[in-house]
Amino acid sequence: MYQTDSWTINIKPLLTDELRGLIGSHSVDHPKYKKFRNYYRTYLVLILITLVFYFDFSGFTHTKETEVEKSKIGVGSRLPSFSLKDQNGNTLAIDSVIGKYYLVIFFYNSDAGPNTLREVWAFQENLDAFKAADAMVIGIGRESVDSHKEFATENALLYTLLCDEGNKVRKMFRVPSNLLGYLPGRVTYIVDKTGKVVYVHSSQIRTYKHATNALKFLKEMK
Repeated sequence: MYQTDSWTINIKPLLTDELRGLIGSHSVDHPKYKKFRNYYRTYLVLILITLVFYFDFSGFTHTKETEVEKSKIGVGSRLPSFSLKDQNGNTLAIDSVIGKYYLVIFFYNSDAGPNTLREVWAFQENLDAFKAADAMVIGIGRESVDSHKEFATENALLYTLLCDEGNKVRKMFRVPSNLLGYLPGRVTYIVDKTGKVVYVHSSQIRTYKHATNALKFLKEMK
């Protein structure tokens, strides 16, 4: 408080009572505030959840890399060897196609959902352009052969879908998860004809860009 002979000014930090009332049991002497305090608390919780969600989806990491982060597949890594069955039940050994094409390998979440549909349709719509760039498109999901077959048929997908039941190859690539580990990551890799990873794109939003950005990169390589 600041006082002179003729007047007095009360100095008080703005919103102190309101903040105490929001996060504690302190009672604010204002009927409207009391009425809507629970709404304010709900908004605060939603904001905190949104911040966590944002940092997790934006790839926020600590400055000190863990051993898992150091060992994940990134630009400059060699493509690991693996074999998986495709939607027709045929086994594809990835080593058998290295050197023949550029490989565009994308990990997706499941054989359902609007974001997955946008992603796989974008690869299908640009399939001729990928072929013109001498690239082979390969999608990898965790479902069975039968599930992949039905999914490919329903959506007229004419490229290879590999069945990674048990997420064996996903774990081999150390594909990052989002939303505190509960949501499998969507990552696209481009592998050159020597078997080296030259491009990585990771995003859960605007999933069609997995295809368009990969195609743009291939064209710029020429």
